Amino acid sequence: MNDRVPQSKPRGRAPLVTGAEIRRVATTLLVEQGPDAVTLRAIARELGVTAPALYRYYRSLEDLLERLRLDFCADLAEELTAEIATLPDDGVVQFFAICRGFRRWALAHSREFTLVFASPGGGRRPASQRFDEPFARVFLAAAGRILANYDIITPPTDVIPAELRDELVYFQTELLAAVAEAGQKFPAEKLDLGVTYLMIQIWARLYGHVTLEVFGNYPIPLGNPEILFDAMLDDLGRTAGLIAG
Repeated sequence: MNDRVPQSKPRGRAPLVTGAEIRRVATTLLVEQGPDAVTLRAIARELGVTAPALYRYYRSLEDLLERLRLDFCADLAEELTAEIATLPDDGVVQFFAICRGFRRWALAHSREFTLVFASPGGGRRPASQRFDEPFARVFLAAAGRILANYDIITPPTDVIPAELRDELVYFQTELLAAVAEAGQKFPAEKLDLGVTYLMIQIWARLYGHVTLEVFGNYPIPLGNPEILFDAMLDDLGRTAGLIAG
């Protein structure tokens, strides 16, 4: 539904639109009809303009989708930040709250989640760019508090597959650079290769569970997937020495 107040305009002149209006219509199409419905032609039709008029604001549909992705990331980060603001200043408590909040957001916004976290292209962005996004900063802040205040159990470096070491070192370097640039309190000396490896494994398990649940791809029907999710978080906490075994 177009909620704009129609504006009078000279005959023959295209109606004025804004980037925010374009994104609003694109978001509505995405949420209500799915990603295939998000086309420049469909957006232009809803706004009463021609598709070429949208190029004044976005170079391409991919450019528009990237801006939507950033908007959704910011919305998620805002929700998580508001939630952890009410919690004790404890990295573990806040980290688990972030994990649960991430799952709730993904289930409530499955199409936004798909665009942000399950669409091709995201993995090709430079690591430094991904770390600089609001959602990543929320995670990194909690991780920094954990590293500063807990003795984490990490995998011995000799069990890290040799084929992964160069990539982990690159990830570690990019992560430290992003943290330093953001001015976050993050004990860099504790971010060794074992911690880096552990962070990748934690994200893989967290993301894997949420993705399976969002897309309904569990190999068995689960009456209450949240129980399995909480059990997974407990296991991660015990493995890393963050909660008692």
